[in-house]
Amino acid sequence: MKIIDSRISRNELTDNYLGYFKTMIKVVVDVQKDILAIDAELHSDLEAYLLENGSEQENLWGINLYPFKDKNDFIEYTSLINIRPHQDNFSMEVENLEIRKRITGIIDNLVEYES
Repeated sequence: MKIIDSRISRNELTDNYLGYFKTMIKVVVDVQKDILAIDAELHSDLEAYLLENGSEQENLWGINLYPFKDKNDFIEYTSLINIRPHQDNFSMEVENLEIRKRITGIIDNLVEYES
């Protein structure tokens, strides 16, 4: 597992982080610290890793990245860790559009898609 806090290329994603799945990379985003945890089989492992490194659970959201898809389909906002009725999120999808925008901004800032 690795925490990403500086910009990486899409090629770095495909070269280094497709070990668990051939076309998809599981990621947990800390929307408060603007960082990502990456490179694990389960979102829950990435969530635990970020918690061990000072993140707070309410700021963590699971997504999937598809580096071989078009930019519009690059991010999927789905994970079991997103089911949080106490934060008004009742499904695996990130339902809050402001949180989605925040996640998209963090990914755009940290992942250079056009590489």
